[in-house]
Amino acid sequence: MMKTGMKYFLALVSLCVVLAGCAPKANPPAAEGNSKGQNETSGQAAGGSSTLTVAFSEGGTTLDPAEASDLTSDTFVIAAYDQLVTYGVKNVDGADVADTDKIQPMLAKEWEVSDDQLTYTFKLQEGVKFHSGNPLTAKSVVYTFDRVKNSNSGSFLYGMADIKSVTALDDSTVQMVLNKPNHMFLQIIALYNFSIVDDVAMEGKPADYLNTNTAGSGPFLLDKWDPASEAVLTANKDYWQGAPKLDKVTLKFTKEASNRVMLLNKGDIDMAIEIPAKDVASLEANSALTVKSNASNRILYLALNNKVKPFDNAKVRQAMAYAVPYDQLINDVMHGQAKIMKSSVASNTPGYTDKGYVYEHNLEKAKQLLAEAGYPDGFTFDLTLGSGFQDWEDDAVLIQAELAKIGVTMNINKVARAQFLEMQKQKNLAAYISKWTSFVNDPSYHLGFLMYGKGSSNYHNYSNAEVDKLWEQANLEPDLEKRNELYAKAQEIITTESPWLYLYEYNRIVGMNSKVSGYVYYPDEVIRFYPLSKN
Repeated sequence: MMKTGMKYFLALVSLCVVLAGCAPKANPPAAEGNSKGQNETSGQAAGGSSTLTVAFSEGGTTLDPAEASDLTSDTFVIAAYDQLVTYGVKNVDGADVADTDKIQPMLAKEWEVSDDQLTYTFKLQEGVKFHSGNPLTAKSVVYTFDRVKNSNSGSFLYGMADIKSVTALDDSTVQMVLNKPNHMFLQIIALYNFSIVDDVAMEGKPADYLNTNTAGSGPFLLDKWDPASEAVLTANKDYWQGAPKLDKVTLKFTKEASNRVMLLNKGDIDMAIEIPAKDVASLEANSALTVKSNASNRILYLALNNKVKPFDNAKVRQAMAYAVPYDQLINDVMHGQAKIMKSSVASNTPGYTDKGYVYEHNLEKAKQLLAEAGYPDGFTFDLTLGSGFQDWEDDAVLIQAELAKIGVTMNINKVARAQFLEMQKQKNLAAYISKWTSFVNDPSYHLGFLMYGKGSSNYHNYSNAEVDKLWEQANLEPDLEKRNELYAKAQEIITTESPWLYLYEYNRIVGMNSKVSGYVYYPDEVIRFYPLSKN
């Protein structure tokens, strides 16, 4: 058997200790304004003065790790819970980013993998306690994985992990058996959905208990949560990996991006996320601030329905790719806070290749391909555009103008975001703009959702038997180099056939007070408060 043993990894976030036998509870959305929790956390955190205030756009929807699926809810989970394993950290061009290829111990201090790659045996850390005071045991892990398996949101990840069974061999040993080898398995269970839950504290609790309560072992306790205004996290001074450097973190829910930028510039908050690209320059001019603009694996594309005429013709799709004004999108819309996308996979994903990418803004080439496809006079189609993203609207207008120059009329139909998401699932939209972030930074995860013929997010009906075969072969290939060769071939075919118009890869922009340090960028874009400090 192959044994993987690693040193403790100090990362992520922290929680507060509560009295033994009491599960941490956040004030629910309708909490009274004079509640004990609000009064006691409104001032300086007990035991210190190191506090951090962060502006988020939304207030979150749940505290349940298995059901969390929005950025704010995910942040609560990462703060209040631990996972069996986590990612390493590396420095890229002076920035600290997660190293998703380096899986490190967290609640599991070591593990063994059978020669057939089907059985993983995890040994748990000694002495870890949940916030209730209950000890972490192998039964806690089994309970957690059963919850994820039967959840509405996290169950698809459980299925992707392809777990056959999870068994407690003794109090500190857990064995997981897979249905077939899965090179992404450890990366998947490092996600926040697999945060380990206090099984003893959950005894007798209603099914929806974790919607508004936490039962974790992590570095912070969620002391207050009002989705309309703010949330307060307080530090777990007895956290098993060491006390956090911050005593308190306050999340201010500020919907308007302009207000988040204003608060940051004035010094009323310490950090802000989801900052518009147009505001980066003004923030960088403020000597009291630092702007972290990291290359992310969040991509934006214009999908063409490959089963709808004329987009069933690859030459038509290629012609449109030559009509996209790439430089304008990057410079005029994104103000340099993005880069041109050259594959269906983000460029910072292991196994990425830009082979097959030949597209540039070339209207003559576009006209030539349209004529070869049998559309010398162009055609008319509808682009469905979900609301809520100004850059999407700006992109659509610029692309519309260029397509008109080659005889193609693109009608832009704007719909509410919720309506768009429902329409997209029907798989009959002729064209639409969408973004995607792969939390598991691996081509299999990305292509499996979006480009595999049976992919659950393949709403544009792309189907290529060779691509499907390459993806399936790669998933069973244990050798990394050979696996990436297969993914590279698949990417090249996809890029050549152009089922999407590649637009750009976003930068992940976070603004912060220059006194704040320890920020690490992760693919899920969740801020880990545990390694942060404020001088």
